[in-house]
Amino acid sequence: MLNDAVAPEIVPAAGADKDAPLKEDIRLLGRLLGDVLREQEGDAVFNVVETIRQTSVRFRREADAGAALELDAMLKELSREQTISVVRAFSYFSHLANIAEDQHHIRRRRAHLLAGSPAQKGSVSFALKKLRLAGVPRKTVDTFFQDALIAPVLTAHPTEVQRKSILDAEHDIARLLAERDLPQTPKERQANMQLLRSRVATLWQTRMLRYSKLTVADEIENALSYYRITFLRELPGLYDDIEDDIAAEYPNGDGTIEPINAAYVQMGSWIGGDRDGNPNVNAGTMQHALARHATTILDFYLDEVHTLGAELSVSTLMVGVSAELQALADQSPDASPHRSDEPYRRALIGIYARLAATARALGATNILRKEVGAAAAYPDAAAFVADLRTIVASLESHHGAALVRPRLATLARAADIFGFHLASLDMRQTSDVHERVLADLFAKSGVAADYTALSEADKEALLLSELAQPRLLYSPYISYATETDSELAILRAARDIRQRYGARAIRNYIISHTETVSDLLEVLLLQKETGLLRTDWQTGDSRCELMVIPLFETIPDLQRAAGIMSQLMALPLVQQLIAKQGQLQEVMLGYSDSNKDGGFLTSNWELYKAELALVADFQKAGVKLRLFHGRGGTVGRGGGPSYEAILAQPPGTVNGQIRLTEQGEIIASKFSNAEIGRRNLELLVAATLEASLAPQAASPAHASELAQFEAVMAQLSDLAYHAYRHLVYETPGFTEYFFSATPIAEIAELNLGSRPASRKANQRIEDLRAIPWGFSWGQCRLLLPGWFGFGSAIEAWINEAEGGAQDEKIATLRAMYARWPFFATLLSNMDMVLAKTDLAIASRYAELVADQGLRERIYKRITDEHGNTLRCLELITGNTERLAGNPLLARSIQNRFAYLDPLNHLQVELIKRNRALSAESRIDERVHRGIQLSINGVAAGLRNTG
Repeated sequence: MLNDAVAPEIVPAAGADKDAPLKEDIRLLGRLLGDVLREQEGDAVFNVVETIRQTSVRFRREADAGAALELDAMLKELSREQTISVVRAFSYFSHLANIAEDQHHIRRRRAHLLAGSPAQKGSVSFALKKLRLAGVPRKTVDTFFQDALIAPVLTAHPTEVQRKSILDAEHDIARLLAERDLPQTPKERQANMQLLRSRVATLWQTRMLRYSKLTVADEIENALSYYRITFLRELPGLYDDIEDDIAAEYPNGDGTIEPINAAYVQMGSWIGGDRDGNPNVNAGTMQHALARHATTILDFYLDEVHTLGAELSVSTLMVGVSAELQALADQSPDASPHRSDEPYRRALIGIYARLAATARALGATNILRKEVGAAAAYPDAAAFVADLRTIVASLESHHGAALVRPRLATLARAADIFGFHLASLDMRQTSDVHERVLADLFAKSGVAADYTALSEADKEALLLSELAQPRLLYSPYISYATETDSELAILRAARDIRQRYGARAIRNYIISHTETVSDLLEVLLLQKETGLLRTDWQTGDSRCELMVIPLFETIPDLQRAAGIMSQLMALPLVQQLIAKQGQLQEVMLGYSDSNKDGGFLTSNWELYKAELALVADFQKAGVKLRLFHGRGGTVGRGGGPSYEAILAQPPGTVNGQIRLTEQGEIIASKFSNAEIGRRNLELLVAATLEASLAPQAASPAHASELAQFEAVMAQLSDLAYHAYRHLVYETPGFTEYFFSATPIAEIAELNLGSRPASRKANQRIEDLRAIPWGFSWGQCRLLLPGWFGFGSAIEAWINEAEGGAQDEKIATLRAMYARWPFFATLLSNMDMVLAKTDLAIASRYAELVADQGLRERIYKRITDEHGNTLRCLELITGNTERLAGNPLLARSIQNRFAYLDPLNHLQVELIKRNRALSAESRIDERVHRGIQLSINGVAAGLRNTG
């Protein structure tokens, strides 16, 4: 997998090719695709695709210059119809290769487990062993799981190129491929092959692209498909595995397993609640999101309870039951004499009836199996869990413990985790909107004529004064701006959703572009206006339903973050609200805008510094800090292996509390396969456990050494920042180069997401969203946001010294790489980006720049920096080959990219044709379709491009 590697290297038998099964699967799927291509499109098209494939492989693997010229000429001669077929063929091959690689990861991990090998790095069992050997007691581990919150948050962003229909077909192919590893009779093997062929044919005949703009409702449904595939079963199952792992590493004397009665991993979502820059999100989309969440989880509960009713045929003629279970059975609407001695079935029929009533009350419209009789809806998920616990307790006290684990305990665990809300929906809006809404309220209530013109001190004083007033600013008898009405309606909807679906349904309000204390106070006041912040005016006791969370994104914002939070936490009202939150406050850090703002090295360093400063100030305030990491798919946006990223966090920044975004096509990469999804969830738990409790194995030996490393990093960051800013923001013509030499304009036309690609209708890089910025550089295979500036910084820093002092500086950099996890992870992620960078392909995109002088000037600067970066990376790490420490990923890239190159070459040709037509005000839908298909295929091949 080209994102998070989910399986370690497994030592094969002597002389064995560890990748032989993978190669066999890729050949099989490639052959099936070829058969379908020949059958559907004819021999001529098949032969063209095969010739292009063979020539591309020769060029990639043998560095054959003649093959490059041959390939270029061949692609230029393709007709429009042939071009579409070739693009589709290579795009689907990228998808099929992903499936084969995922299956190989699963195969390798199973082989590791079957061989009885030691616990793998990244597993919870490995983390627990590490803790035990370090002397961490069982009580500390138990406390961690009781108090922890680990929350992957699914977000919809305009790099998601997969349609659900494609995902469903690929899921079937993955299942059939996995079956081939099991013993099969000749007839079973033949049937498997026929089904595989039919699913590949289905893929070929299924439209890969959306021809209409994706709506928020579509994004919600796409995300819910991953719950059905992975989260609903794999997350409760992971809890069971972790209990087993704890019992194995910290055994009780009686051999029993103590349950962990806490939902330490919970799912989050932004889809339907993230309004920042998305005019399509409103109160209605939030209500729709929660109704669909509730329907999804209640459908799951209803199916499981129905199945349990069939399984638990226990008769009181054979064994007794508890009084509580009997009472539960007696409340059931089931009065059949055939089940008079089967109280568990009767109890479950009653639970099913209550669930069905609950589902209807929460928005479900289609209960597939009608209940036996009427029953009252559950008031909350806790009441449902209590009924399940009653069944569990009765079975365990009457010789039925063996009947609990297979399904019942897992269902009870799922109900703890998912409740009736499935996932907590975060709300997000930019601070500018809040300011405009309050300016409207202040002006029309006569409190302040022009709130926006006030100084920051005056804004804070006014906001605190209003928060201390019993009256409201809002009046139902006054007309307000449309934006004001919309924002207030959204907050009122949040209040109603919490009352209907439970407090965990919506509990966080994130403020984009937080720059001042008033930005946070404004949201507190808006909550007061809508009943979400309430005060007992006799006692002065205040409580806020939604945690107000600042999002610090740009480099200046990150530098101000700790100071803003210190000022905020010094306010008596805020201190009272934080106390009601369990003396805990969350802060979100954005990885995207800081990178676009200042480059890869500086962004990572400013994030690191901001985290350390926040930890220090929160400790002074006596408040527990939870960081929410706004990571994207690309390394330039915080992407890369999650396990290593969490372990590389500065000391004191994890402490059992972490939330992080999972975005775009990374969601499909990590969670479209149940087993890989479970492994990725385990990686998050294991990393959080280690980062919170384990001493770092590789870390600076002394505080003085760490201080030295940080001082060096500060100098490198300053140098890298200026190199990056000089290219991107200070070089005349760079914006023109970017919009010409990447497919950014074509990406903006794709029906990828419900959010616009740019915040404003212009071509300023400052206003471009960070996601399409990184996505575009990935498509042209430069991936510039993940490395530019590093080489200049290292070279300039070393050259500041002379003679032997230069050797000392090199030794310092090598020590930083060897003993500082932050720096080692930084270089590891950059190494991965450079392994995916291809200057030969990028040069083809540079040809799209019409101004030859501009093209040559900027492209030379980029390639010079690329060379500097490679040399400096090799100087520090000692590795002359990319991904020397990750041979699995290195082989994956080598195998995959020969088939990806034709898509890039074709994309360039299609963009040339499209732009030539646009210059004449003409449109060719087939050319548009070809470009969009190529974007899909390249994104699938790179896997972490968003």
